[in-house]
Amino acid sequence: MVQTVLVPVDGSPLSSRAFRHALREFPDAEITAYHAVDPFTPDAVGVDSTYEPMIGTDAWDQAVAVATDRIFDDVAEVATDYDRSVATESDIGDPKRLIIEYTVDKDIDHIVMGSHGRLNAERPLYGSVTETVVRRAPVPVTVIR
Repeated sequence: MVQTVLVPVDGSPLSSRAFRHALREFPDAEITAYHAVDPFTPDAVGVDSTYEPMIGTDAWDQAVAVATDRIFDDVAEVATDYDRSVATESDIGDPKRLIIEYTVDKDIDHIVMGSHGRLNAERPLYGSVTETVVRRAPVPVTVIR
């Protein structure tokens, strides 16, 4: 029986669909919405690449905070639609690595994620977060298209 579900969220339509799927399919599980921000892809937080030299500065930290708050506000609104409460967590770093580490560290039973996120057009350059998670996750992964 699945008791804990991790849903990586990035504000994309597919991550929203994955989150809704997790809420419907795992009604008794504790669900965590997890936002992993890649510091080397500034548009992951909704700013253009001119911000890249600003990574690690107050401007970057503020952009990350604004993007994360927006994503978690959306998560809270959707959870309310399902009469559920969910945990939220965020980290900065390589999303592939962070999702796997969080899964292991927090003893997650299942991952539900979108087949691609905001940066799908750059997939050949950066690699697929979902593909890597599916290959390396120590738990089942449901991929939403």
